[in-house]
Amino acid sequence: MMAKRQREHAGKNRIAARLAPKLDRTLVAYANAATAASVGILALTCPSEAKIVYTHTHQQLPLNKTFSLDLNHDGITDFGFNNTKGSSSFGGGWDFLTIFPMKSANRIWGDKTGDNGFFRYGSALAAGIQVGPNAQFTPGNKLMARSSYGGGLRRSPSSSNGAGPWKNATNHYLGLKFMIKGEAHYGWARLTVSCSNITVTTTLTGYAYETIPNKPIVTGKTKGPEEADVEESNASSVRTLGRSPLGLLALGSSGLAVWRRED
Repeated sequence: MMAKRQREHAGKNRIAARLAPKLDRTLVAYANAATAASVGILALTCPSEAKIVYTHTHQQLPLNKTFSLDLNHDGITDFGFNNTKGSSSFGGGWDFLTIFPMKSANRIWGDKTGDNGFFRYGSALAAGIQVGPNAQFTPGNKLMARSSYGGGLRRSPSSSNGAGPWKNATNHYLGLKFMIKGEAHYGWARLTVSCSNITVTTTLTGYAYETIPNKPIVTGKTKGPEEADVEESNASSVRTLGRSPLGLLALGSSGLAVWRRED
């Protein structure tokens, strides 16, 4: 009983010890830096679900039948392709490759005015082109390539006329804008087209879109920032914190890996 009272008395009279001012300031600085770093790392390693969604395929477009393109795989067709081939009673023939939006708000990068006042072409973009709000999007259908034969006695059956930006284009890109829940998203479709013997042969080899609304995408790009970018940011945070245990706690395993690499 006496021992218990002595312990209670000692607890009441206990005085909190103060750290040396310099050590106190150092610990506060470490704690603040660790808190800031932890918030920064969360922002780096736990971004929103933004990313580029890429679909690899190797699909030859059918003749005289619409091919549907669903960029984000939500079951809603965003664009359609028509590869329409026909012939005339005079021995002539033609094949027209076109793309058209399935919604009025969807757009295709292409010419503002038509060829001879009739055709408006869809642009055949190279890799590395930014597709975004400043791109030359125009409404309506776009002609990609055409091949035709006039027929008659003056031209042989093997003589054909091909035209359009997609004539004999290998792995070029369509710039696309489409809507998801009322918000604009940007994407691309990669195709190879050849015109021969009054036939336009078209193969879709891949397509992608950016999940962040109104954010541009680069033709040919199939994924977002590399993990190396995150690691470099982590390394910067380690340098900011110094070699402190609190810094390691804030950065976690990624910070520890960077510290070991720097050592």
